[in-house]
Amino acid sequence: MNTRMLLLASGMISMSALAQNGDVMMKKFENQLPQSGRGNVNVAYQGKAIDQLVYDFMEEEGIPGMTLAIVQAPYIPRVVGYGMTDISNGNLASVKTIWPIGPIAQGFAAVTVMQLLEQGKLSLNDNIGKYISDAPDSWKAVTILQLLQHSSGIPDYRKNQNFSSSKDFTTKTLMDMANKNSLEFTPGTDVSQSATNFLLLTSIIEKVSKITYHDFVKKNQIDYLGLKQTFFGEDLSKIKQENVATTKNLHETFKHDKDYINPAETTTGYVEKDNTLVQVESQSASAFKGFSDVWASAENVSHWDIALAGSVLIKKPENRDIIYKPTKLANGKVVPAMAGWQFYGHKGLMDIKGEAPGHSAFLSRFTDASELVCVTLLANKGGVDLTNLARRIAASFDNTKLGTGANEDNLYTLESQFSVDETVANLERGLKELNVPLFAKFDHAANAQNVSLEMKPNQVLVFGSPKVGTALMIENPSFSIELPLRISVWEDNKGSVWVSFPQMENLAARYGLKDNQIVQKMQVLLQRLATKSSSVY
Repeated sequence: MNTRMLLLASGMISMSALAQNGDVMMKKFENQLPQSGRGNVNVAYQGKAIDQLVYDFMEEEGIPGMTLAIVQAPYIPRVVGYGMTDISNGNLASVKTIWPIGPIAQGFAAVTVMQLLEQGKLSLNDNIGKYISDAPDSWKAVTILQLLQHSSGIPDYRKNQNFSSSKDFTTKTLMDMANKNSLEFTPGTDVSQSATNFLLLTSIIEKVSKITYHDFVKKNQIDYLGLKQTFFGEDLSKIKQENVATTKNLHETFKHDKDYINPAETTTGYVEKDNTLVQVESQSASAFKGFSDVWASAENVSHWDIALAGSVLIKKPENRDIIYKPTKLANGKVVPAMAGWQFYGHKGLMDIKGEAPGHSAFLSRFTDASELVCVTLLANKGGVDLTNLARRIAASFDNTKLGTGANEDNLYTLESQFSVDETVANLERGLKELNVPLFAKFDHAANAQNVSLEMKPNQVLVFGSPKVGTALMIENPSFSIELPLRISVWEDNKGSVWVSFPQMENLAARYGLKDNQIVQKMQVLLQRLATKSSSVY
């Protein structure tokens, strides 16, 4: 009897040890509760919880504050603030923090155009000369559709040397700035994102609706959806905000005024200069009309995002398809972008992103019925690409469907909007523009075919600057095994095309080169090169 008890106890101890080591997963009610996908509580990607992904990213990029919102339609199950929205005052990023949402604002303008289309007040094939009598002659034949497509060829007024994001401008002044240069290409033949396109759309909207663009959007989107933390620039003064600079950076008003409990506060933007965060001037209300003129909380962006899914804002599915699917230009070319949105090989994936002064903004939508995950990220540091972080956050909800398929500790990976051949061609052009020598190009799929094997398209570019690489090898000669630099472009079995390269700082740390400035610059260069080569905008 004693022997039996000892054997039983020994078995139980062994099972416990196995469970602790992860070899046996013992979960309560695992036959009733979801173990993966929608409703699973184990929300993590490659062993890292979402909070850890955000912490690490903010530390690497030097971001003061950020708010994250996640949609699992029709729910918004997670809205989290991280860090500070103002370094001097110590204001915290929160659920109600109000951020400039940058080019995401194009989405509001595009919805407005489609609403007027459904009211029978305009046609997408109308020429802008019909509505804007003082438009330059070379612009008048451009259509509303071409403005939405960014295929007008009309120059971007932001490139004018007299433009400043902190100054107020009239629409006429901004049009005159854009008209200093001729059309960049024949309308309908190419795509180049231009803030002038959406400025002109707001003028057409006002002409057709007979009210201001501000009032039309506020009535038909902001107020209609009950977005209490969404504003145009001219309305920001209406937000009740405590000036904590007068109270030694301590909030006091909430103690006697209920309106200041869990306050909605605007943010301060920063850029990095000489390894220091520098505050930027606030964006004016009129500098980016229609293009980047909305301030909102991440939760409100997500709320609006859910409303895009069906007929809440745009009634007819064929009209939604016009702005939420790749567009066909007048010359027949299909471009995986429309109205600021970009589209990918992953079925149903679209995103819209970019900068406002001192801020970075991102919204991705996995719209396939089997996924329905959306990620909003708003941060108060300019020049930050949030794409990779957002993809990993989305994949935390379903690693098998939404992940990159690469080890993110070893490889930085982005999904490209283009084919492998197009992406590689873009990379080669980018390297040439940077005067970085290309040493070799390997086409693994072609090599496989030569030995009667088949594989998906897969190419590797080998490149680098001898001057930069030599400096690292002088410090540690064994680092030579990792040079020259390489970027891999490959297609997976689902048709998505990926751009991958080594996480340089993690790689260098193994050679005692941690925090090396040359390595950090390499990482930045590779990220910018990969992003530019894999994106329409």
